[in-house]
Amino acid sequence: MKIKYYIPNFVTLLNLTSGVLSITSLMSGQVVWAAAFIFIAAVFDYLDGTLARLLDARSELGRQLDSLADMVSFGVAPGIIVYNMLSANCGVSCNALERMHITPYFALLIPICSAIRLGKFNIDLRQEENFIGLPTPANAIFFASIPLLLFLQPHLYSLVQLDFFTNFFSNSRVIAILTVFFSYLLVSDFKIFSIKFKTTSWADNKIRYIFLFLSLLLLMLFSLNALPVIILLYLLLSMGYQRQI
Repeated sequence: MKIKYYIPNFVTLLNLTSGVLSITSLMSGQVVWAAAFIFIAAVFDYLDGTLARLLDARSELGRQLDSLADMVSFGVAPGIIVYNMLSANCGVSCNALERMHITPYFALLIPICSAIRLGKFNIDLRQEENFIGLPTPANAIFFASIPLLLFLQPHLYSLVQLDFFTNFFSNSRVIAILTVFFSYLLVSDFKIFSIKFKTTSWADNKIRYIFLFLSLLLLMLFSLNALPVIILLYLLLSMGYQRQI
């Protein structure tokens, strides 16, 4: 195998390493680092595919390594983060599921549905250009952004200050409902556009440019508070452009 084939595979292994570091960080009680490593893994996941295309170094080994790395970084790691969030102690307002400590196990849906999603992606030839079902990195970024938002909120500066974000995402019942909803999206037939550019033309990438512009605007207005909203924007734009995906 030529050396160029090892370059994207090495980046894929950096994705895997970041996922493992996310898990070990959470085991050490470092929730912010656990979430941050998922974002780092997402960067490596984007780069390995880009490098494979630029170097013309796609291989079956790289395809399998990519899925295995994604399972750890975007399936197991966010699942553990969500389990940790749902395991928080509750007061007298707990429902029966929370009192029996069953709600945290909703988090198992994330690695289970991520495995199904990745398996379907590997055998579905319709997903060469765009996606069918929510991509696992987008799902992982959504849930990883929540602890970042909650733990870093006192230190964040944004042009628009809203307590809604903190109150909404600190509710364990909201997290449980979102877990079920996003897990369903992972295995659904909902069409999602890819944010990878093959050309720079407006005609071919209108939806991508709109998404990037609105995402940048949200980050300027709300800082890290915007991260979960950006994923919701990704879903809404995909919904609006179903015929073009």
